[in-house]
Amino acid sequence: MFHGFEKTKRRVNGIEMTFRMGGSGPALLLLHGHPQTHVIWHKVAASLAEHFTVIAADLRGYGDSSKPDDDTEHLNYAKRTMANDMAELMTALGFERFKVLAHDRGARVAHRLGVDHAQRVTRMVLLDIAPTLAMYRGTSEAFARSYWHWFFLIRPQPLPEMLISSDPAQYLKSVMGARSAGMAPFSAEALAEYERCLSLPGTASGICGDYRASATIDLVHDQADIDSGIKLSCPLKVMWGAEGAIEACFDALGEWRKVASHVEGKSLPCGHYIAEELPEQLLEEALPFLLKA
Repeated sequence: MFHGFEKTKRRVNGIEMTFRMGGSGPALLLLHGHPQTHVIWHKVAASLAEHFTVIAADLRGYGDSSKPDDDTEHLNYAKRTMANDMAELMTALGFERFKVLAHDRGARVAHRLGVDHAQRVTRMVLLDIAPTLAMYRGTSEAFARSYWHWFFLIRPQPLPEMLISSDPAQYLKSVMGARSAGMAPFSAEALAEYERCLSLPGTASGICGDYRASATIDLVHDQADIDSGIKLSCPLKVMWGAEGAIEACFDALGEWRKVASHVEGKSLPCGHYIAEELPEQLLEEALPFLLKA
């Protein structure tokens, strides 16, 4: 995986950030979701690197990046903090302006990155999410059953952390395998990396911190944007799986149009893990959009 990419670390925003970098040209930042790592991009990274300098990073709390303790206000995992990680990383790498392709939790970080650092993000593709505030406020029984982990992971310490740490591989399969495609989309090499990283000390706490922040401080920040009339201003393309909960439970395009100024998007014939289920179609849809100035 990632032939021609270099895996390295940089200290930014008080943590060690792990990432892979390859290709040449304008910068494209790739952000992953839960409970995975930057390895989710292994089927599309080489094609993207033909057009961009690709930086595929592990979010704080995930992969081989630092895993600070969750604090009482969940500020260590606020999407504002996680977005600052990425802004500082891109600065350290010499990229003042860049584009973003992000999935799941990484897409929530990207949303905040595009708002808080609007002058730096020129284009953005977000995969299989609706805005966090809209999803919590629009929670239905169907959504709660499908995204049970959203409500399990925000329980107080230490119960969620203990249950994840007791059998990380089973937790991984319980979350990823319960989606529409089961475990079929995941290569053995990628799955081994997800299991390895989920077993690292601090990952369970980092994951829970990420979700607890989204149910608390992130909602405060999102509502403040709405109250102030602040929207995501860069061109945005959103795509989601037609077989997943976003399609079934939300008007994704409508919700994004409430918080972003320039939005296009569509569903794709797959489930949640678009980059691993439909890598060729993802490239067909995302590349023409990202290659625009």
